[in-house]
Amino acid sequence: MRDERDALASPDHLVSRLEQHALETPDHPAVVFVRHPDGRPVEETLTYRALDREARKVAAWLRGRCMVGDRVLLLYGTGLEFVKVLIGCMYAGVVAVPSPMPGQQRGHDTRSAGIVRDADVRLVLTTSGDLPSVSTFLKEADAEDVPCVATDTLDLAEAPGWRVPPLDDATLVILQYTSGSTSDPKGVMVTHGSLTHNVGEMAHAFDLDSEARMGSWLPQHHDMGLMGKLLLPLHLGATTILMAPMDFLRRPHLWLRLLDTYDITTTVAPNFAYDLCVRRVTDEQLAGVDLSRLRNAGNGSEPVSARTLLAFAERFAPAGFRLDAFNPCYGMAETTLLVTGTRPDRAPALATVDADALARKEIRALPADAEGARLVSSGRVNDLTVRIVDPDTGRTLPDGRIGEIWVRGASVTDGYWRNPEATERIFRAHTAEGDGPYLRTGDTGALSDGELFVTGRVKEMLVVNGRNLYPHDLEREVQDLHEAFQGLVGSVCAVPADGERVVVLQEMRPRRSAPVDLPELARTVRGALAERAGIRVGGVVFLRPGQVRRTTSGKIRRSHMRQMFMDDSLAGLYEDLDAPVRRAYRETAQTASGRSA
Repeated sequence: MRDERDALASPDHLVSRLEQHALETPDHPAVVFVRHPDGRPVEETLTYRALDREARKVAAWLRGRCMVGDRVLLLYGTGLEFVKVLIGCMYAGVVAVPSPMPGQQRGHDTRSAGIVRDADVRLVLTTSGDLPSVSTFLKEADAEDVPCVATDTLDLAEAPGWRVPPLDDATLVILQYTSGSTSDPKGVMVTHGSLTHNVGEMAHAFDLDSEARMGSWLPQHHDMGLMGKLLLPLHLGATTILMAPMDFLRRPHLWLRLLDTYDITTTVAPNFAYDLCVRRVTDEQLAGVDLSRLRNAGNGSEPVSARTLLAFAERFAPAGFRLDAFNPCYGMAETTLLVTGTRPDRAPALATVDADALARKEIRALPADAEGARLVSSGRVNDLTVRIVDPDTGRTLPDGRIGEIWVRGASVTDGYWRNPEATERIFRAHTAEGDGPYLRTGDTGALSDGELFVTGRVKEMLVVNGRNLYPHDLEREVQDLHEAFQGLVGSVCAVPADGERVVVLQEMRPRRSAPVDLPELARTVRGALAERAGIRVGGVVFLRPGQVRRTTSGKIRRSHMRQMFMDDSLAGLYEDLDAPVRRAYRETAQTASGRSA
């Protein structure tokens, strides 16, 4: 029988690291949360000693109500209370299940209700301010029997005698639910082993140590914000500075000012966040901001746009930002987080490639000043194995060929919670040559000169007249066509109607002061895609802002949007459909509706 001491936390596991930081650097700031109630920063700080003390108290309270391995749902906005409770769960040996707050975005309530049922949670923890809405949510989700507690009102006793429960690399620490961009969310089983390995990968990729100062506005329940901007710096003994996502979305300049005010050297955000800053940050808001100390500006969570990198670097060069501060990266919940990253001593690898070859699933480089598609590398692989595989045959593809990205290594998590079929299909894949097991990421890309170029999603690729088209490329073309589209999103899909027909679903913001000729604008969209992408568009639908469904991390739910179009459930502002598309979907839907009536 294994001695219990052999099962205690490895010196490299996060729990042991935090105990060590509390002893060696007790007064060093661990987490700083900056609120902006009136646009001015108000900060709260947790030192490593205070975090260890608060986590012990939470752990002792939890152990009186939960068994080791029980799941606990965490419903919190960004702030220190979430940090205390999350680390308290780790100290107690219970499994934390971070989830978005119900009611914040369309679809969050359904997603959170699914998580409650799927994870079979023992407790729901939140704050007193959110307790009424969370209690209502649990009632509507038929989960009234699950105890719900506001942790900020608890009078927790000191727990000086607390001891870490037995754990090892296989011990489950977090259920990280996927964002559901192409399917229902699944609970990814993150173990102490995969977490430890992946924070090591991130530290290497971005050249980080305990002197790093990291900062972010990303939601704490999302894998990029949770792993990349909270657990990574805590593992290193560094400092992380956090702000609320809504503060960023309302006033993007506050993020840039945060980077300057707190001497932040490393940040990360999805591609859309850098676009938002370019569009909305004014010269007046930028005045006095110094971004020259920023070494790592990570860009991930969606295909990275060369246009975005260049536009951001040009716009904020007066504030000291440099293009080589960008660190394009790639990852997902199923690999804990990071797969590839760009080190701070290397500029992003931008490539001009033959657009026709790209449509044939090949990357063929052209001279930088040539006409072609622009791609951005998501960096290099460190201590993982990445293969590019034909998703239909399983055959491993050579460099320069586009296929599905498969990953193997210690960062790959243990699979999906209580979903053995999906785990076997996604996490246990073998190539046609018999190599494996690999994680099938569902993403498409290619390796070229050691760089990974991510091109999209397998399920979202459009195949029109034998050509492979990437929806995000078409969506970006559309968004540049008119000011009514600026700052909004669209979704492009292909539907069967006398062959495959491309349909554009684009949000727009009508202005009463300057009415838009919608039929003419639809013709402009059709003409632009015919000229620039060589495709015939079968339909254009204009939507109100917010109608394009997105995941909690901002990814467009293209498969869901396609289905909503086919079901005639979008209620758009205007639609212009070719006859085959109208016959296939609108007339059919109207007939079905008439039968129901």
